[in-house]
Amino acid sequence: MSEFLVYFNIGLKHVLDSAAYDHILFLMALVVPYAFKDWKKVLVLVTLFTLGHTLALLLSVFEVLQIKAQLVEFLIPITILITAAYHLIMAGKPAKKERISFEVVVTSFFGIIHGLGFSNYFKSILPGNATDKLLPLIEFATGIEGAQLVVVLAVLVASNIAQSVFNFSKRDWALILSAFIIGVVLPMLIENEIWNH
Repeated sequence: MSEFLVYFNIGLKHVLDSAAYDHILFLMALVVPYAFKDWKKVLVLVTLFTLGHTLALLLSVFEVLQIKAQLVEFLIPITILITAAYHLIMAGKPAKKERISFEVVVTSFFGIIHGLGFSNYFKSILPGNATDKLLPLIEFATGIEGAQLVVVLAVLVASNIAQSVFNFSKRDWALILSAFIIGVVLPMLIENEIWNH
């Protein structure tokens, strides 16, 4: 297997790992209000998340930014909760035209947080100095982007089925999925190790 495929597959598995479903939950929360017709905005948001994730790994590899793993593991479910709660509150409301939207800034920032959550593992699997890790980082980021697009496509298909076959309104679908995500993420927060210290 080529080196590209090795790191690409690590990126794919990082997102699609059923044991580490926080990434999938975030993507579900992120795209819940969108439909296939919004594919350009969805692609931009997913790519911004990947760029934030990659930036965090890059800063970590060069030891510019390091945060305690316990804090990052607490912040990741917070990002999911905030995103799902935002879409729960905004369900059915017309989107505001903003110069720099809330979602663009938050998605980029949340990508950084999620990237920090993976940074220690990423550094441990790559030998050598920081500059040797640049190409594998790009290959890994490509795998992340590919996996995220698979998850987003699945969410958009589920949304389309819910709205066209089961006659959910766009608002009701956003409410149901956002509430489901909040219900899954709250126990993650309650059981987080940060409360034990």
